[in-house]
Amino acid sequence: MNFLEGEILYIDKPLRWTSFDAVKRLRGALTRRTGIRKIKVGHAGTLDPLATGVMIVCTGRATKRIEELQSGVKEYVATIALGATTPSYDLETQIDAYYPTSHITRQMVEQALEGFKGEIQQVPPAFSACKVDGQRAYHAARKGRAIELKPKTLVIDEIELLEYSQQLIKIRVVCSKGTYIRALARDIGQALGSGGHLVELRRTRVGAVGLDQCLTIAQAEELIAKVDIEYPEWYSRD
Repeated sequence: MNFLEGEILYIDKPLRWTSFDAVKRLRGALTRRTGIRKIKVGHAGTLDPLATGVMIVCTGRATKRIEELQSGVKEYVATIALGATTPSYDLETQIDAYYPTSHITRQMVEQALEGFKGEIQQVPPAFSACKVDGQRAYHAARKGRAIELKPKTLVIDEIELLEYSQQLIKIRVVCSKGTYIRALARDIGQALGSGGHLVELRRTRVGAVGLDQCLTIAQAEELIAKVDIEYPEWYSRD
């Protein structure tokens, strides 16, 4: 494999790892294998630390394809707790309010999900990397400062209910780049006359790349350690 000229690896990102953690780990494996300290490594499409699943990692000149690769549709399987909210819309922060759920039926959930299909307007989470006045929103949010984020136009191609109870639902979502599933959990809770926050998220597809094509971090490191390394003609090892 020619990691300097450019390779693309499909990784199943572990829980509680940032996307940068995964990139750093693979860059370290490449440095140890090649002896080259400055190897370009980047990822297409950030995953939150509390999410797992498909992450595309590019090396060398393949990093120029990042924008193209991350523009593909994404598929997620998300578990949403109903009846409570958190400031981050997930488990990063503690529950800040409780709401009733006894009125929620399976039919209500299915009807609510139908309302999210197609083009929608979504306000991103305050705990996000969106920029406000040149600063990442999460910096202000973690300091308790109120910020105003503008809604973004997104497209949800598919959304279906996989599992249902009055306190917990699992859904599958196929959506455009830039969709925050945490914010979708918030909006679904509101649509049900309750509250909601994300408790589990797995990205199952990016474009045509599915989980069955992905390597664990350990498998990727093993591949890098054992595979024959090719060097491009333009690179001098002297």
